[in-house]
Amino acid sequence: MFSDIQACVFDAYGTLFDVHSAASQHSSMLGELEAPVSELWRSKQLQYTWLRSLMGNYVDFWTVTGQALDYALETHGIQNQELRNNLMNAYLQLECFDEVLSVLEILKNKELKTAVLSNGSPNMLNPVVENSGVSSFLDACISVDEAGIYKPKAEVYELACERLDVKPKEVCFLSSNCWDAIGASYFGFHVAWINRYKQQLDLMDATPEVEISDLTELPPLLEIEQ
Repeated sequence: MFSDIQACVFDAYGTLFDVHSAASQHSSMLGELEAPVSELWRSKQLQYTWLRSLMGNYVDFWTVTGQALDYALETHGIQNQELRNNLMNAYLQLECFDEVLSVLEILKNKELKTAVLSNGSPNMLNPVVENSGVSSFLDACISVDEAGIYKPKAEVYELACERLDVKPKEVCFLSSNCWDAIGASYFGFHVAWINRYKQQLDLMDATPEVEISDLTELPPLLEIEQ
């Protein structure tokens, strides 16, 4: 199923990096609203990307992230500019999930091409990749800015093929976002959905080929001996 893979391409937010770690860094200021604010922030962030793509009204992900945060804070009655600034800055220093660096190292040792393909704009994606230590294991860090539209538009997934010089069938794509996994499957990638949060699979025509719980299951999937 995953034979002849030449490259592993990863979504960033929620897949390599814990988006909720931004709020957890400021839990003392958010208190009991930490989880509700973080969850609404993330939900609106994604909704705004889809809405803007459908409207043909692209702005970068930093802008979208700020607008989504403003919505979440206002919804919960929070008016604190310092907190707002701190939360936005925290997005540049998100924590990567525990297994990420070790798995990426395994892939690089096997000389597989690796890349991040993200909605993130370069000014927010590059810092988090550098700060986390992930950059040393990547051949490319690709932003949707190059296409001017958000996932799951096919043009976005094509960016990875162009940058890594591979065909869709030679790519193993990994995302914790079910909608992203479905979009990549429809495009023609071999897709493993990282179902970190034990969610129900969306009912669509295209589906990921494999469901895994975290990245430790990737090397066996690619028949890599550790």
